[in-house]
Amino acid sequence: MAKLGLNVDHIATVRQARGGAEPDPVTAAAIGEMAGAEGITIHLREDRRHIQDRDLEILRRTVKSKLNLEMAATQEMVRIALAIKPEQVTLVPEKRQELTTEGGLDVIVNHKLIADSVKRLKDGGIVVSLFIDPNQEQIKAAKKSDTDYIEIHTGSYAEADTWEKQQHELEQIDTAIKLARKVGLGINAGHGLNYTNIKAITSLGGIEEYNIGHSIIARAMLVGLDRAVRDMVELLKYA
Repeated sequence: MAKLGLNVDHIATVRQARGGAEPDPVTAAAIGEMAGAEGITIHLREDRRHIQDRDLEILRRTVKSKLNLEMAATQEMVRIALAIKPEQVTLVPEKRQELTTEGGLDVIVNHKLIADSVKRLKDGGIVVSLFIDPNQEQIKAAKKSDTDYIEIHTGSYAEADTWEKQQHELEQIDTAIKLARKVGLGINAGHGLNYTNIKAITSLGGIEEYNIGHSIIARAMLVGLDRAVRDMVELLKYA
């Protein structure tokens, strides 16, 4: 069964909107784990717009499953990761003006920077994943970087507004899964996935973990976080 990595960034977004102490992403992570999430994902952005260094430090001590730190491949972030030692780091592209991550890393263009970051992190005992589009050349470049995993960016699939476009994106993802498995990479997926569109992705098979945040937190505002996480876990369980 594929695992759920619960992204709690949007809990921090609500907190930062008022500049106070609540809601606390640390508490949300604990509730999520008790409800069945088998990993907690956070993105420590360079501008610290939601998750703060304090959150990362406390979550490192309190997460019982797996802590997955999303971050840019910068000297500052690599130093932080090596000091904190999350179980996994997922390297992602980052632009200051974006609302959320808009696409995958360009591993081909930035190969040296990414490969150097991967090596430093792996030498520090951290599993590394690269967030990339379902593109065969990017997967080959990811393999050359010596990463352990890729995380397939599912945003184009999630945003497809016709059945034909959605099927095309599913075919791209399916091809990416098959190539990644062939070259020996672990496979995760995430971005824009919700309680409806997750079903077609899971039917492809081959994905070990789904990192999902926005749709779960949005549902939690109506039914509670425990129920929202359990509902997503059930969808993965019976896919």
